[in-house]
Amino acid sequence: MNILFIGDIVGKIGRQTVKALLPGLTQKYKLDFVIANGENAAGGFGITEKTANELFDCGVHVITTGNHVWDKKEAVPYIAKENRILRPINYPSGVPGAGSIVCTLPNKEKVAVLNVSGRVFMNVLNCPFRTTLTELEQLSAETDIIFVDMHAEATSEKTAFAYYLDGKVSAVIGTHTHVQTADEKILPQGTAYITDAGMTGPQLSVIGIEKDQIIERFLYHMPRKYDVAGGVGLLCGVVVEIDSNSGRSSAIHRVQVTNTAASSK
Repeated sequence: MNILFIGDIVGKIGRQTVKALLPGLTQKYKLDFVIANGENAAGGFGITEKTANELFDCGVHVITTGNHVWDKKEAVPYIAKENRILRPINYPSGVPGAGSIVCTLPNKEKVAVLNVSGRVFMNVLNCPFRTTLTELEQLSAETDIIFVDMHAEATSEKTAFAYYLDGKVSAVIGTHTHVQTADEKILPQGTAYITDAGMTGPQLSVIGIEKDQIIERFLYHMPRKYDVAGGVGLLCGVVVEIDSNSGRSSAIHRVQVTNTAASSK
């Protein structure tokens, strides 16, 4: 089984890039399933029903999120009813939405996706390690193919988390920093790992935002509204090859593809 994970989608340019490039990637890698982090899909901050549906219509099966999941207030009731959008599973009990899902493919194979947030330099939620391990008891009863989005800032936390789950899940894919790392690997017990899948959005930007605005913030430390940059779109992510019988991964490939047609914010 081949699963594509698309790194953090930023704004309209990110959505356009997915729409333009996903069909070709599906054909090239013979994809069976597509996951995307969409917490910045709506104007660079948050997600809405409209922007989520654009991604689902493109061929994305499950959308994961992170600390920006609630940035658009209209997302709260939508996420409460749409189980294909995940919020971090380690939010306290009573928070709307779900942190994991099990999807059945046309060939009857099942894929589980779990979304969890780190705690270092992030909002302090429940322990991602213990919370995930508890959830895996239920997910592993349904399928051996389990894909985890670890949305976190610290590389050490992501790496430790991946080794903690090695052999228990098919893949641990890091998100949040918007910068693709070059440390993709298969861990000793068969779990695919990368510290960060990268960003899908404007290539000429500072993690998706107009570069001059970010430079100004560093120079003067004054608050301001940020705008998603324009220009050439870039899709970043990884393709993971998984043995359907064991749930173990055999390969992980970094993906970086530009889309010159996507230039709207």
